[in-house]
Amino acid sequence: MVPVLLFATAPEAEAAQLVRKLVDEQLVACGNILPGARSIYRWEGKVEDDAEAVIFMETRDDLVKKAMHRFVELHSYDVPKVMVFESFDVWGAYATWLNQATAVLGGDPGPSTVA
Repeated sequence: MVPVLLFATAPEAEAAQLVRKLVDEQLVACGNILPGARSIYRWEGKVEDDAEAVIFMETRDDLVKKAMHRFVELHSYDVPKVMVFESFDVWGAYATWLNQATAVLGGDPGPSTVA
């Protein structure tokens, strides 16, 4: 098991709902929501300027594809931002907790390979 971090954005009004659903479904162990982000981007030929929340969610490498697909399925945008960052080191006790928090859906992940 390798812990991974999902980085995403969403409208502030739906961020907590998205994270709660993924935690409830045990696709992610935890989600941190940072409201107050301002996103400026080009969409369908014009520059948009929107308030959003930044979301960080922790999961396992063997669940990351399921978590990403579920996040996109639940998200209100046509093309939501969701990126994956692999961990190179994670505190052992946190990795154990992450395993336990996602164990029902993913099955027994076995001992953590991260110290």
